[in-house]
Amino acid sequence: MQTPYELILGWRYTRAGRATRRNGFISFISGVSMLGISLGVAALIIVLSVMNGFQKEVRDRMLGVLSHIEVFEPGGQAIPNLAQTLAAIESHPEVLGAAPFVGAQALIARGEDMKGALVRGIDPALEPKVTDLVADLADTVLPRLVPGEFGVILGGELARSLGVGTGDTVTLIAPSGQVTPAGVVPRIRQMTVVGTFDSGHFEYDSALALLHQDDAARIFRVEGPTGVRVKIKNLHEAREVAIAIAGSLDPGLLVRDWTRQNRSWFAAVQLEKRMMFIILTLIVAVAAFNLVSTLVMTVTDKRADIAILRTLGASPGSIMGVFMVQGAMVGVIGTGVGLLLGLGIAFNIDTLVPALERALGASFLPQDVYLISRMPSDPQQSDIMPIALISLALSFVATIYPSWRASRVNPAEALRYE
Repeated sequence: MQTPYELILGWRYTRAGRATRRNGFISFISGVSMLGISLGVAALIIVLSVMNGFQKEVRDRMLGVLSHIEVFEPGGQAIPNLAQTLAAIESHPEVLGAAPFVGAQALIARGEDMKGALVRGIDPALEPKVTDLVADLADTVLPRLVPGEFGVILGGELARSLGVGTGDTVTLIAPSGQVTPAGVVPRIRQMTVVGTFDSGHFEYDSALALLHQDDAARIFRVEGPTGVRVKIKNLHEAREVAIAIAGSLDPGLLVRDWTRQNRSWFAAVQLEKRMMFIILTLIVAVAAFNLVSTLVMTVTDKRADIAILRTLGASPGSIMGVFMVQGAMVGVIGTGVGLLLGLGIAFNIDTLVPALERALGASFLPQDVYLISRMPSDPQQSDIMPIALISLALSFVATIYPSWRASRVNPAEALRYE
């Protein structure tokens, strides 16, 4: 099959043709446009991959403390028919484990220091099935939670703010008090710190306290667990599984998945990611529309060639096709190089960043500030495909007007002074 001459001429013009000063300058402008598209595409891929990596890192740390799904009594009372509820939850094929808990809020005091805390009463035998953090503590501090001894495991930041460590005592103050002749007096209980944990998520390290569920039930005066924590096989299907579980439980129970527990945070991350996509796409757009000036200069320089082609029988559509091929070549090559560069850096960022830190003698992610020491990256096809398509689309759009102007060149007028 014979190659269309539009493709041959378009590719020849892309390579600048004759080695004249003017053609060399046009080739330079074309190269700058191609480089701009490549850098814009690469920047988009790298930035979005790093944002995905940070989101995944924070999500994993968050889910190390939270469960995928929670079933709870809205009034804060004990779940009726707990055994039946657990059986109904565990019967779902996607469920890996379920563990009851007692959830409440309280104050924890040490001397004059007092902090608000999210108290979670857990079953040390079942909780490791649903929480990665507790599973990591199963062989260390978790066995120290013995019912009746009122031990507590504090988040690392909470323990440091109170100035306590393992073996120290703290005072837990329950919000619902007991009625006495002197009025309502809050319930106070001395607790022994049996250990601490660091999840890497400040919100929980600074506020979470773990008790044995029997001790928590006695302190908060409930008859049993107030909720059930559930772990499933695929965390991305939490909402669908939660809906299915809710249909098999008592209508009085509420079911909440992990995306609803942190809706504001995930909404903020998605908004930030969307805005970064728009901002960086403008870089690609600027580079793509540099093709307009490149093609306008090429059309001006090739007026004689256009006139000769027209006199040989080339149609206006063919002339337009020649210059659209030239612009499209720049867009395709620039996008392809940008994809290779961006993906190469995104997939190897854990190697490149440490090398750059050693070369510059600096640390981009101090672990004491960011709680992670490496730059995370998670390239996703759902981000990469739109980037490539948008870059190609902008490149093609930028070629339309100059190519149309080329097709309107009058052969007689162009050859008058040749």
